[in-house]
Amino acid sequence: MRRRAPRGRSSWRPRTRSRRSRGAPSGAWWTCASSTRRRRCQRVRAGLASANSHLNASETVSSERHWLFTSESVTEGHPDKIADQISDAVLDAIIANDPEARVACETFVTTGMALVGGEITTSTYVHVPDIVRGTVEAIGYTDASYGFDADTCAVLTTIDRQSPDIKQGVDTGGAGDQGMMFGYASDETRELMPLPIQLAHGLTHRLAEVRKAGQLPWLRPDGKSQVTVEYEGDRPKRVHTVVISTQHAATIGHDELMAEIITHVIKPVVGEWIVGGEPVYHINPTGRFVVGGPQGDAGLTGRKIIVDTYG
Repeated sequence: MRRRAPRGRSSWRPRTRSRRSRGAPSGAWWTCASSTRRRRCQRVRAGLASANSHLNASETVSSERHWLFTSESVTEGHPDKIADQISDAVLDAIIANDPEARVACETFVTTGMALVGGEITTSTYVHVPDIVRGTVEAIGYTDASYGFDADTCAVLTTIDRQSPDIKQGVDTGGAGDQGMMFGYASDETRELMPLPIQLAHGLTHRLAEVRKAGQLPWLRPDGKSQVTVEYEGDRPKRVHTVVISTQHAATIGHDELMAEIITHVIKPVVGEWIVGGEPVYHINPTGRFVVGGPQGDAGLTGRKIIVDTYG
């Protein structure tokens, strides 16, 4: 099909099968008849090519998608994590002497009490109350004013042997319970973990470090962190938001607590990722966190599975 030449421009001739001009819009198949018009046409083509190059550049920039990802960690004094550590300690003590033992150990902690139960089949013996108290003491609950104390908390145990029906299946088929798990290696950190969870763990570890060293003596064991990282494409760009909730003594005010946490906990961990201005800080956003640990919230094994993987 022939196209009509623009009015008053008879020297422009449409050609349906000519080679498309570089930089011209799709479907434009024009050639120039005279040398003057040819030069003008070349300038038009050059302008189109320049416009297209700018368009392509802007498309490239906009294609680098910006997005946010948040991961969470908890301190060793978080109630659920206390329960996890007690069950882990019981398992470690048993398999140290009986590698063939079968241990299904659950722990529940609340104000002034730890309950350890489950099914354990083993040829060795461990004193569960001593393991519980030692674990709680190592975490830092060593004062009755915390509402949970290694020396005075009640330790209840209710442990049976593994069911013979389950034992029969495990003997022949091996362990076969359900589970949820995922994992991958990432080049975002030296630890081969994604940056958000690595920073979140770094903050909770730092909270425990400055507490046990006496650097921030008003800190208490319970706490949690969240870190939001801004990505550009598939690479981390900067820390966007930091959330820290930490148990503390009643003697410290919120403004002082916030300043000390930023200086002694956040900056040493995430400082190199603070780019283009300070991130958003949410430090004890409820304003007060004096009652914590098992006194403030019951803890149970297995409720921090995601924290233990990728946050």
